[in-house]
Amino acid sequence: MKAPRRFQRSQARNSGKPPGLDRPAADIIGMRLNKYIAHAGVASRRTAGDMVKAGKVKVNGELQDNPAYQIREGDVVVVDGKEVAPSDQFVYILLNKPRNVITTTNDEHDRATVMDLLEEPALKQMRLFPVGRLDRDTTGLLLITNDGDVTTRLTHPRFETAKIYQATLDRPFTAEDLEKLQTGYDLEDGPFKPDWARYSQEGDDLNVTLEIHSGRNRIVRRAFEHLGYTVDKLDRTYLAGLTKKNLPRGFYRYLTEEEVRRLKYFR
Repeated sequence: MKAPRRFQRSQARNSGKPPGLDRPAADIIGMRLNKYIAHAGVASRRTAGDMVKAGKVKVNGELQDNPAYQIREGDVVVVDGKEVAPSDQFVYILLNKPRNVITTTNDEHDRATVMDLLEEPALKQMRLFPVGRLDRDTTGLLLITNDGDVTTRLTHPRFETAKIYQATLDRPFTAEDLEKLQTGYDLEDGPFKPDWARYSQEGDDLNVTLEIHSGRNRIVRRAFEHLGYTVDKLDRTYLAGLTKKNLPRGFYRYLTEEEVRRLKYFR
């Protein structure tokens, strides 16, 4: 049986509140229309109010131009032709994944998974899943949610989600090979070319940082292996606008409303 592992929610100032865990759905009744739209992740409250005044919002099939309209039970709100609702039923967690943890909801070999790192009882009752994969030895940023639309936006190739990795290699990475990496080359499953690649720090030729949009399996490790290098450590430091700032290894935090809005509506 797996030994218990102790991790905790980051207490960083940039940690959001846990949506869906600290406010009953009944609080939506009586909510101002602009606030309702903002909580749905469409726009800020001010912008949502402007959208209402501009005639872009319908409530129960009728145009509603008053941002202060109070939501009633059963109201259906449509913005620009799309039904919206506060995303309190959705949870968005940013985890700084440590090594030796499997990116899956469960493991048949009883190894530690990223879900074991979420110890709050309310989270255990929700059907959360990791977005994409980091292999067992790769560390860094991983999003965990129950929002299928956001998962699609972050994983489907057409949305071109940016990711930045820092790779620590088994031997110095030559300037010639750095140029090859920057130019790109063919791997067994197709072409590979990073958005950019450079030494992580001046004078340090063991660590290389690169940005990619590809989500192919083990793509970064295979890209270096193609040039004859082994990646000793691989850390994802950036994911779709999210960074590791104030988020130590093994910690997690909830996304802020603004971060959720960017994930849902912007590339």
